[in-house]
Amino acid sequence: MTTIPARLRTPLAFLPFLAAVAVAALIGGLAAAGARSVYSGLDLPSFAPPAWLFGPVWTVLYLGIAISGWLYWKSGGERRGLTWYAVQLVLNAAWTPLFFAAGAYGLALADIVLLDAAIVVTALYFRRRSRASAALLLPYLAWTLYATALTIAIVVLN
Repeated sequence: MTTIPARLRTPLAFLPFLAAVAVAALIGGLAAAGARSVYSGLDLPSFAPPAWLFGPVWTVLYLGIAISGWLYWKSGGERRGLTWYAVQLVLNAAWTPLFFAAGAYGLALADIVLLDAAIVVTALYFRRRSRASAALLLPYLAWTLYATALTIAIVVLN
């Protein structure tokens, strides 16, 4: 059996974090197959972004989320922090199917509010071990809070 050299173990440990985030993104991507037509058919608030913006923004955010989890783990992070990391990924993955595939805007709103809280708790745990890992979650939190406001407006307007 070949062992992995010590210098490669830490970089290779990034791959499970990247894979976990990729699964969340894939679930969202599959559920968002008709998202552009659904989104354009909604009554949207004046602060709604154009549909094309979501893909590039989420690509950058997902990369930051993966790096954040890896840095926390690498710093000797606690299991509870990693559990919250997993919880926020599950809530993240659930939003798009709820909103776009099921059209369950109220449930999507409940999900994203829980997601906001889970990101905050995750960042607080991460901050204990790695300020960089917590800081990488801040753009994600900001975008998710913006998406929460957008979801509230869509629930009200539709």
